[in-house]
Amino acid sequence: MLPSLRREKIAELISEDGSAKVVDLSKIFKVTEATIRQDLEKLEAEGLLVREHGGAYIKNYIDLMSDSLSRRPNIDKKEAIARKCMEFIDNGDSIILDSGSTTTEIAKKIKGKRNLNIITNALNIALILGGEPGIELNVTGGEFKPPTVSVTGQKSADFFTGLNVNKLFLATAGISLKSGLTYPSMSDLVVKRAMIEAAETTYLVADSTKMGKTAFASLGALSLIDYIITDSEIDAKYVELFKENDIKLIIA
Repeated sequence: MLPSLRREKIAELISEDGSAKVVDLSKIFKVTEATIRQDLEKLEAEGLLVREHGGAYIKNYIDLMSDSLSRRPNIDKKEAIARKCMEFIDNGDSIILDSGSTTTEIAKKIKGKRNLNIITNALNIALILGGEPGIELNVTGGEFKPPTVSVTGQKSADFFTGLNVNKLFLATAGISLKSGLTYPSMSDLVVKRAMIEAAETTYLVADSTKMGKTAFASLGALSLIDYIITDSEIDAKYVELFKENDIKLIIA
């Protein structure tokens, strides 16, 4: 991996998790700890993070959380996808809402449905739906991720053990035929797998800008999901590509 690409992936990973240790980054990227320290020096000089002994972190969690909740790019696309998702949610359903900006829009629009049992690892979604009549809400435990206002890790994944849920609305950072479903953080993979295993039907909600994009960590092939719900601005080549590979595509 080229140094510039490695630094880009390191910055992406730390912005997702909030912090990282040199020793862990060294193992992930298969380079020496000295090389990682040099990478962190460069990233700090660019104002992307702050180094500390043994690692690095995002300087201001509060600002980062505010950005993650209020300044979502492509919000029009995400809202369109969320509206489409309402066609697949019935009164009485049990649902998993993954953390993410598109799933947050689903949470906003789901109000009014009755007798829903919702499980989420997103604390902002919990705040949106916590007092909503007709919704029984469960929030997973786990390690707190300030940048995405969510919880992750093995404890979060363990929450889904033994559960049988009707529908999962799953988020992703990037989607391609070669890399499958990808995410910036490895700690999320175990949670996503547990969600998929617990759900009868999995809907991947991804706006058109995610098509062809590859993040750091791969969850697995697109065969893990049942449907992709995206917006109408998806490039025709991806529509054809998914069709050729028997991937069920729903356009909002």
